[in-house]
Amino acid sequence: MIKRFVKNIEIRRAETAGFCMGVRRAVDMVLDMAQHKGDRKIYTFGPLIHNPQTVELLKKRGIIPLKDLDGIEEGTTVVIRAHGISPQERDTLKRKGVMIVDATCPKVGRVQSVIKKHAAQDYRIVIVGDAEHPEVNGLLGYADGRGTVVSRLEDVDRLPAMEKVCVVAQTTQSLDEYRAIVEKIRGRVPETVVFDTICDSTEKRQAEIKELACAMDAVFIVGGRNSANTHRLAQISESMGTPTFHIETAEEIREVPLQKYNRIGISAGASTPNWIIERVVDTIQNARLGADARGWLVNLWLASVGTDFYAAIGAACLALAAQYLQGVSFSILQLLMAASYVFSVHTLNRFVDREVSGLRGTFREEAYAKHSRLYVVMAFLSMLMSLGLAYLIGLLPWLLLSLVSIVGALYNMRVFPKGWRFRRLRDLPGTKNFFMAAAWALVIAVVPYMDWPIEVSADMIVAALFIFSIVFVRSALSDLIEIQSDRLLGRETIPVVIGEDRTRKLLN
Repeated sequence: MIKRFVKNIEIRRAETAGFCMGVRRAVDMVLDMAQHKGDRKIYTFGPLIHNPQTVELLKKRGIIPLKDLDGIEEGTTVVIRAHGISPQERDTLKRKGVMIVDATCPKVGRVQSVIKKHAAQDYRIVIVGDAEHPEVNGLLGYADGRGTVVSRLEDVDRLPAMEKVCVVAQTTQSLDEYRAIVEKIRGRVPETVVFDTICDSTEKRQAEIKELACAMDAVFIVGGRNSANTHRLAQISESMGTPTFHIETAEEIREVPLQKYNRIGISAGASTPNWIIERVVDTIQNARLGADARGWLVNLWLASVGTDFYAAIGAACLALAAQYLQGVSFSILQLLMAASYVFSVHTLNRFVDREVSGLRGTFREEAYAKHSRLYVVMAFLSMLMSLGLAYLIGLLPWLLLSLVSIVGALYNMRVFPKGWRFRRLRDLPGTKNFFMAAAWALVIAVVPYMDWPIEVSADMIVAALFIFSIVFVRSALSDLIEIQSDRLLGRETIPVVIGEDRTRKLLN
């Protein structure tokens, strides 16, 4: 469990909450394809996973879910969803002449193999799961007309007489329900072969929600309402007698009387991305505690993080360190120039990226959406202030800062020819972390100290490398946390490009 304690309030987030292996694999597959697809669209046979927010983000990347195959053109790329499809549907895809990419969860694929094998041996197949679920519909296709779906214990009584039966479960089925149904089937059928096909991730998730429900005053289950495994988590929590709220997004929390609960548990379905879960945790914490109870210092800190004032303060501190490393006397102008420039550039970059970042819905993106005009005005005034301060320091610093500002503007502009994979500098893989660190190092450790004749001292190089390292590591660590959403948003940061493990090795 991941716990947060604030005064007398305890918030626990289940460790198993979020993407399971099969969902992560499917999402990673289509995102890898999206990086190289150019202007063409990629289709998924039905929603890739059962989470509306993730599916919406994938649409922005050109990954479009298909309701049917009518009108699909030959040669089109179609991705099979994580839940899998039936052999009959796969044959239809082949006849259409489309290029098939199979993102079926390997654990679903194992169930398909078990059913196919035993159906060929004249076993009747009983699938324990939700009759309307895409995974179950796909599994039925492998039974070759010998399959029956059992959704509840009572359904066992309606099974026809059978001599031998093979029993499997939908991979997200309730373990307790499955065991009860299996025992009842064994009492009716002489030869019963049972396979434990419930995903181990599902078992751990369900075990943890029981523990959470027993210990908490209320439980929030985060995930799509069309997600069977999310709905099942909510059912398990409710069965423990704990007030349970199944929500898709943090906005739905406003309708819940949070003041009644001091211990709140949070879990999520296998298709729920981490940033949605974190947003729910933050919203509950802020709503339950309230601005007055937090105190002015905490509110001031949250406000500084919600904007980019905290980055400006960091730039001023690094400017002070640069003065010390280069052995120069204290200058408030250099600190203010660095702070105002960093605030301006970070704010403008967030404004340019607001449409895509807003899909993530964090408190910072909400603030920028609500007060966008104010932030833009503040950013331009801050840029003018930094240029004015640079001019007071010297003509050469002013010229260099102007040049850095122009390069910064080009970073977000389409400078490469149409038809190229990369149209802007920011589209180049890994450049965000490098350019950010380089800009900070130049503005803080180099620009204020340049004069005629131009000289680059060893102290200046040391200061620049120090600041570059600090900013680069901080940027990469932040991107490690946001790697899941960055991949969905199409941001090719260093962790996205080289992976989490290699990024950690690089930073070490």
